[in-house]
Amino acid sequence: MTQQSENNNPEDPGLPFPKARDARLGAPFRWLARGLSDFKSCPIPSLFYGFCFAGMGLLVTMVFEHAYEYTMAVTSGFLLLGPFLAMGLYEISRRRELGENCSLAPTLTVWRRNAGNIGIFAVVLGVVFLVWARASLVIFALFYSNEVPNLSGFLSQVVRLENLDFLAVYFGVGFVFASIAFGVSIVSIPLMLDRNQDAISSMLGSIGVLFRNPGTMLLWAVLLVSLTIIGFLTFHLGLVLLMPIIGHATWHAYRELLEPLP
Repeated sequence: MTQQSENNNPEDPGLPFPKARDARLGAPFRWLARGLSDFKSCPIPSLFYGFCFAGMGLLVTMVFEHAYEYTMAVTSGFLLLGPFLAMGLYEISRRRELGENCSLAPTLTVWRRNAGNIGIFAVVLGVVFLVWARASLVIFALFYSNEVPNLSGFLSQVVRLENLDFLAVYFGVGFVFASIAFGVSIVSIPLMLDRNQDAISSMLGSIGVLFRNPGTMLLWAVLLVSLTIIGFLTFHLGLVLLMPIIGHATWHAYRELLEPLP
């Protein structure tokens, strides 16, 4: 465990507030390169999580193939809850950073390190997801003028820019929810795992990172969404490789975006 984790506990009143620092606009590409390096060095445990992501994506598509109003909400939830699924990947990167082995077993229960605060954070993102899921259904009911299509039919309508009123409202509202979720989760879980930081400070620290580096964070968000979409469009096979790289890259983003503890 890092020196930070050894010298602090979740109740330590002296634990300093996480301080954001500047990151260059091109930094996200460096994080992805480092994530790829972690993936190559620890392929087996990384692929385990990649297959978990792919399995979830496949399940979402299969179950909601003919109820796409639910699929959009659940797929959005896939993005909102991704940081929790990637905890094991953060731990792999942390262990590699310390020169430890890349065993899968220790990463499966890493959440126990700060379970209470991770649970609080899970509730916050869970509420955001549930509200977005409900809003998604309401938007479909109010603005979708045609019969709800299956997955391929919906995508074809998006490409042809049909139902423009619906698309504008749907993606506009979705952007708001995604921005909230992204803003509070940029470095929250790595903070809670590495420093045993409390949930509120971790979320506020993430928001501080967003406001200090708006351009870099916008590029980071675009890359995350783009890679995730590529993963889904490759019949979920891309998720097997791309999600572990993103998870590892997020750890390196955390390291670079926050001042280290003294």
